[in-house]
Amino acid sequence: MKAHRCFKAVLLVVAVAALTLSSTLSARRNCGRAWAYDPGVSDTEIKIGNTGPYSGPASAYGTILRTIGAYLRKINDEGGIAGHKLVFISYDDGYSPPKTYELTRKLVEQDHVLLDFAPLGTPCNAVIWKYMNDHKVPQLFVLTGASKWGDPKGHPWTMGWQPTYYAEGYIYARYILENVPNAKIGILYQNDDYGKDYLSGFLDGLGPQGQKLIVNTQTYETTDPTVDSQIVNLKNSGANVFFNVTTPKFAAQAIRKAHQLGWHPLHLLNNVSASIASVLKPAGLEASKGIITASYLKDPNDPRWKDDPGMKEYRAFFAKYYPEGDPNDTFNVYGYSAAQTFVYVLRQCKGDFSRANIMRQAANIKNLQLPLLLPGIVVNTSPDDFYPIKQLQLARFNGERYELFGKVYSSPGRTGLHPNGAQ
Repeated sequence: MKAHRCFKAVLLVVAVAALTLSSTLSARRNCGRAWAYDPGVSDTEIKIGNTGPYSGPASAYGTILRTIGAYLRKINDEGGIAGHKLVFISYDDGYSPPKTYELTRKLVEQDHVLLDFAPLGTPCNAVIWKYMNDHKVPQLFVLTGASKWGDPKGHPWTMGWQPTYYAEGYIYARYILENVPNAKIGILYQNDDYGKDYLSGFLDGLGPQGQKLIVNTQTYETTDPTVDSQIVNLKNSGANVFFNVTTPKFAAQAIRKAHQLGWHPLHLLNNVSASIASVLKPAGLEASKGIITASYLKDPNDPRWKDDPGMKEYRAFFAKYYPEGDPNDTFNVYGYSAAQTFVYVLRQCKGDFSRANIMRQAANIKNLQLPLLLPGIVVNTSPDDFYPIKQLQLARFNGERYELFGKVYSSPGRTGLHPNGAQ
């Protein structure tokens, strides 16, 4: 059986050592201190939970979680973290929020994981948000850019990772106002918190006058078979700008249908579906030419990074730990970088793997330079700032790869986005 099929199983466990019966409440001395382990930790292991779409309408994201599992396996081969092997328990929720809730409860109440790392999807994380905080279990580095994950006072056990959808939507709006005279804007967005967060930032970026440029807005549900009719409606509206807020399956459909209709607007595609391998190639590279997205990670398809040390290390990792995957897929760069951030936090714990200390260390990251972040983009958090990555740069697809252009935008939070750090 091929490896990618194995991941469709309900349970994925990535660990070098087998599970043991070590008590998670045993005490351990470290540097003269003693503490009681929280659930999920023993003298030899740390159990890490996760949910994500290995199947269903967002299954293209499954490779992100496979990359994370492979990276944690690499860490185990290198000796683990402070003598602990990482046991990664990842369930397939099919991008179904009710399933996410059910499986998350299983992770916490039956599998007794220490934390939930990198659960994927805005609607899926939304349904477990209150549960995780009520039970004081870290919901750490959620793989969704919804701005709600940066709420340290109201939800201190949940933290995002990537730039917010709000900030990204805001950037696209400002770009239109600055560069597209006589714009007529059509919008397609997923009808849930994920889509509405992008829309909120976009509308705020346009402002009251700019919002008058919108000529048509279409929505879709994740259960819809296609978005073909929505694209026909957008074309017929006379829109010459298309803001495409969709997950990979529907993004590919939208790109392909617009091309078939001979509709060639300025196409702004949200970052979460900008993968060349998973979206643009299935849609057609010629059909995708000219698409603009926002980026914060190095693109393996860009020859400028061919000799980059971080990219070389990434490709070597892929060849050894995930050979069946596609190293050129930017979704995998995303998973690799999120996993590196997580491992950094675990190492900063200095052996104290209590849930409280994990969140304390996650909220104390200072200018972390990950190998595959774009130059000048760093990870920063504080007890009052749960938005680790707050910088983006626009990129245009030339038919083969994305080309970065323009200024780097920075956002200190949900609403205060500004270019180059200038207020």
